[in-house]
Formats: sequence, structure tokens, C-alpha cells
Amino acid sequence: MNDDRQLKRRVDWRNLAFLYARATLGVAFLSGIADRFGLWRGRNVGYGNFAGFVRYTARVNSFMPASSIPFLAWTATIAELVLGIFLLAGVWLRWTALASALLLILFGTAMAISFGVKSPLDYSVFSASAAAILLAFNESRSSSKQSSV
Repeated sequence: MNDDRQLKRRVDWRNLAFLYARATLGVAFLSGIADRFGLWRGRNVGYGNFAGFVRYTARVNSFMPASSIPFLAWTATIAELVLGIFLLAGVWLRWTALASALLLILFGTAMAISFGVKSPLDYSVFSASAAAILLAFNESRSSSKQSSV
């Protein structure tokens, strides 16, 4: 009986850890969007407005043609908005987490090409993508457990 209680407690911490990963990934995406539309104020604002985000997109994607930058900025914004909302809501979680990981890997790779590998490592971009991959695998494992019950 005591072993059952310990197992349940372990499972609860595990679920909380995955909920934490899901929430922080989702909020991080939405925070970036809030910044680029001027919703964040104060000293630690990154872009401040969408024009600032477009300039940053151009620096991160320095290897891309200038004509592609507005498209990349809007695509990233829409993807982060959808993924952020879906992560927080728990919608299509496995696919949302995998798409989040892919977006973060692309972003980290672009940062590494343009600024060197230290930049995405310092901003934990690859760590966040790893968390998204773990979240996706946890969800597929949870789904298979539920379907076998």
C-alpha cells in the first residue's frame, strides 16, 4: 500500500513537471509576441515593436535574402502565437510540441549561423527545443497508455 502511494506521488510530480514545461514554453512564445507588439514596457524590452522584431529577424537570418525577411517575421509570429496558445490549452499536444521543437531548432540554427553557436546556447534555445521534444514523447506515451486501458 505504501508503495502505491509513493508511485502515485512520483507520477504527480512527473505530470507537474510536464505541465510546467508546457506552460513555460507556451508563455515564452506569447511573451515574445507581446514584446514585438509593444505590450511589454520597461528596461528589459527586446524589440519594442514589430519594426524592431523585423530588424532582429534580418540579423538572425543574415544568410537569407532581404526580400524574405518580412515573410519570416510574420511566419514566426503566427507560428509562435498558434503554438503558444495550443501549448497552454493542451491542443494536439504531441504535434504542437514537435512543431515547437522544430521552430526552436530552426531559430537556434539561424542564430548559430548568424551569430555563432554561443548565442543560441546562451539563450537556451536548444534546451527549450529539447524540452518540447520530451513533452511530445511524454504525450505520445500518455496517449498509448490511455488507449490500452
